[in-house]
Amino acid sequence: MLGAMSALATPSVFLDLLARDAAAIEYDGPVVAARVAGAGAEELAGLETAKRVALEVRATLARSRRREAELVALFETAGDLAALRDLDAVLKAIVTRAHTLIGADVTYLTLDDPDRGDTYMRVTHGSVSARFQSLRLEMGTGLGGLVAQTAKPYVTSDYPHDSRFRHTNEIDQGVGEEGLIAILGVPLVLGSRVIGVLFAANRTARPFARHEITLLGSLAAHAAVAIDNARLLQKTRDALSELRSANELVRAHSAAVERAAAVHDKLADLVLRGGDVEGIAGVVAEALGGGLAVVDADGMVTAVAGDAAGPAAGAGASSSELVATSAATGHAVRSGDLVVAAVAAAAEPLGALILSAPEPFSDVDQRILERAALVVALRLLMRRSEAEAAERLGGDLLDDLLAVPVRHTSTLAERARRVGVDLDRPHIVVAADAAPADRPRAHFAAGRLAKSEGGLAGSHEGRIVLLLPGDDPSGAAQRVLTALRAGLGNPLTVGAGGPKAGVAAYAEAHAEAVRCLSALHALGRDGCAAAHSDLGFLALVLGGGDPGAVMRDALGPLIDYDAKRGTDLLGTVEQYFACGRSLGRTGEALHIHVNTVTQRLDRTARLLGGDWQEPGRSLEIQLALQIRRVMGL
Repeated sequence: MLGAMSALATPSVFLDLLARDAAAIEYDGPVVAARVAGAGAEELAGLETAKRVALEVRATLARSRRREAELVALFETAGDLAALRDLDAVLKAIVTRAHTLIGADVTYLTLDDPDRGDTYMRVTHGSVSARFQSLRLEMGTGLGGLVAQTAKPYVTSDYPHDSRFRHTNEIDQGVGEEGLIAILGVPLVLGSRVIGVLFAANRTARPFARHEITLLGSLAAHAAVAIDNARLLQKTRDALSELRSANELVRAHSAAVERAAAVHDKLADLVLRGGDVEGIAGVVAEALGGGLAVVDADGMVTAVAGDAAGPAAGAGASSSELVATSAATGHAVRSGDLVVAAVAAAAEPLGALILSAPEPFSDVDQRILERAALVVALRLLMRRSEAEAAERLGGDLLDDLLAVPVRHTSTLAERARRVGVDLDRPHIVVAADAAPADRPRAHFAAGRLAKSEGGLAGSHEGRIVLLLPGDDPSGAAQRVLTALRAGLGNPLTVGAGGPKAGVAAYAEAHAEAVRCLSALHALGRDGCAAAHSDLGFLALVLGGGDPGAVMRDALGPLIDYDAKRGTDLLGTVEQYFACGRSLGRTGEALHIHVNTVTQRLDRTARLLGGDWQEPGRSLEIQLALQIRRVMGL
């Protein structure tokens, strides 16, 4: 009975708990059941380990689901805001969505009053205090005044007792009457100008997490554009009613604004449907005409649309000053026939849009380009979040696969299937040595390559390691070298091992790749790529390889032929080298006719290749014969 109960409590039961998204406390059930059933210490230890791994996977999945839900909500918000045309409706939608996204007790928004030089409460959600709803803040006073003045986000878990902010009686009374304790404020920035502040607040001392600050900041960036759209549309309506004599001009202006809004709607819809940067570039190039190039933070072209020969050619050192100016001012800048809009998230540069601008190029065209830069920044942040989540999952899995000894093979295979990797197929392990300064960029490129080929990438023992499907280690090493070395400041050296199949075999393939790396360094071939099989006996001499594997690589066809047919080609070749490659002396030593020696050597050439007597190959073959003799085979 005890044995039957214990047999039920296997590590696979945790997979069932993960599949049905069980509560964390339920993961103790199998361990408790096994302990009650009298399971042994080793079995209990295995269940504890499986429980810990399952809980880690559960936590990772929970974080991914939460982040996915936040991004979906943010994209839905972008679509809703893009569809609104009334300023009051836009402002109300902003605070309502902020309340939903952050889950705070109160959300509110203040706008700057340039005439009075202060900022005032414009709209609230969840507020119960009339005094609070009518607050005005001087620049630099309170948390909101400081955010509006500095254009930087601020957060406090205990505002009434936080001495970083300049308190006033009016502000403290309003905040106290509302009962707010924890407050987060982020600026609404339009270009280089702060137009207001978006807040989330709680009536308890709860610190806001970093991802909540980032999420509210992203919403604020999009909200600023939506507010600008609404204000522009309102100004257009006012102009239509006041300037009837200039009807054609107003119509042209209105059409331009609607065009901008239409492009913005297209961009929002594209992002909501999972469109990539290439799609965004296509929409902008079609709307503005000319050609558009998208570059990353290092100035490398990542996407082109339209006739982008000019922008791509200008995406070098000559455009770096324009990108810096655009980032500093928050507006697109023009030089000659190029218009550059920096792509950034907060203070982090992410790249730029470089447009070969047609004539005429209006202010509305400029706004379209600037808004497109915001959308590109949002898409890049989403891609980074997805990549980081995938890298964490894949990196942890790769680390476990390469560990010695490999444990929980069934769990590893299941984890691999969840990320689309079939470990029963042949795979190649590729290891790369990169300088510390180059590792972040090389890591990113490795993750992109692994994703495109259906493999894994991560770090292991201080190296960048990839697990790629296939059976050509030499080709895999060259692909990795080509993909990773672009833009690096130092040489990148790549070694490959395998192919191997099965969970337990990849640690051995990794060891081969590391030995290959050691051999390349010893040979002074830094910056090159090779597979373990490419180096032959050099991998054994310089990298500490497996003698049996080296011997097998060199003599395998002869060994198999002799075993199958009962011949002695190996002995003939060995005696041939021992006799200084003399056919006559070889025949005498073996007591066979010289024609028989010739026939055996011809057979050897067909099995090993016509170059088997060339100096390099013959040295390798003779070394393999020596290894075989020493090993007593």
